[in-house]
Amino acid sequence: MMSNIQIREICRENLSQIDQCDNSYLVENKYLLHAHNDVIYYSLEPARRFLKSYLPEKPDYSDYIDNLEKTIFLAYVDEQFAGQIILRKNWNGYAYVEDISVDSRFRRQGIGKRLMEKAVEWAKSKTLPGIMLETSNVNVPACQFYEKFGFKLGGFDRYLYQAVIPETEEVALYWYLVF
Repeated sequence: MMSNIQIREICRENLSQIDQCDNSYLVENKYLLHAHNDVIYYSLEPARRFLKSYLPEKPDYSDYIDNLEKTIFLAYVDEQFAGQIILRKNWNGYAYVEDISVDSRFRRQGIGKRLMEKAVEWAKSKTLPGIMLETSNVNVPACQFYEKFGFKLGGFDRYLYQAVIPETEEVALYWYLVF
């Protein structure tokens, strides 16, 4: 774990650095999901191996600056941009993680943990009941990170991604960290 990680909140000076991460990851496994009596079970199974990445959406994040309902925290290592977490207050009162990403060059060094700790701090300062987020069942490294951090799998949606990619077999997973 690196000790020279700095976390900074969004401001005009760092606005252009958002969405600059190499957010790709290698898919090798996926979570297979089952529900019984309102309990979700999952197991790990091999998946078709491929490199998954997301294109940045490039929205205007300037309205996140000094906003009480949403914010962005950026991580730096030796003044190099290393990751981000984008948060907002969701309609149900939870803090919602719109995106968390750590550049591939800086993974497994504690940056994701530091960003999530900052998200917890932000949510608690707003007296929100917890944090929620959505990810895919093929993003196993992220799912394992959320679970290790204390998140619980609260639901899944087999059809969420099919409107964008009709042939996909990916399943949306909803993770919750309740305070």
